[in-house]
Amino acid sequence: MLTNSPNQSNRLTVDEYLRLEEKSEVRHEFYNGEVNAMAGTTLTHNLLVDNVKDLLKRHFRPRGCQVFSESVKVEVIRGVYIPYPDVIVTCHPFDLRGEQYLIRQPRILVEVLSKSTAHIDRGLKWRNYRKLPSLWYYVLIDQYSTTVELFSRIEQTDEWINTIYESLDDIVVFPRLDFELTVRAIYDGIELRPETDDIPTDEHP
Repeated sequence: MLTNSPNQSNRLTVDEYLRLEEKSEVRHEFYNGEVNAMAGTTLTHNLLVDNVKDLLKRHFRPRGCQVFSESVKVEVIRGVYIPYPDVIVTCHPFDLRGEQYLIRQPRILVEVLSKSTAHIDRGLKWRNYRKLPSLWYYVLIDQYSTTVELFSRIEQTDEWINTIYESLDDIVVFPRLDFELTVRAIYDGIELRPETDDIPTDEHP
């Protein structure tokens, strides 16, 4: 999640930004020389990220891929845009080297929507994510209702198909990766609450 960082007046280079992140206790996303601090998340958001990460790891790790969540950055546009997606799946050998600070070849990106960031996940992030040649799937997960949106790249094109799943029994299918999961599995063990009940995990009631 993004919030504006009020004290940033000078644009940073990517190298300066990466050095900042190494020392900072707060994560920041980088866009065109500016940095924005990441806001705290709700408990529901955190649980959904954990569920999705576990489901993806179970399938993709035995196939030589890796799954990362929240604390790993993706270089979406070189020198311009470096966000922290909620969940990342990558199978590229370059990305799997342990000394890497940035993922550059993601296959799947996942964002859990909140009322403060849904417009960014659907707008700025999606406009830029879809430019990644390696990206085949972009997933949006609602934390207030059992709703999952899957954006699927049509093979050998820059065109995408958007599919919405709203029933717990719906099966979210990733045919190019021979993978599927149910909406029920994504929301397993999670009690959804209305947006008005949101209390981020770094705030006190």
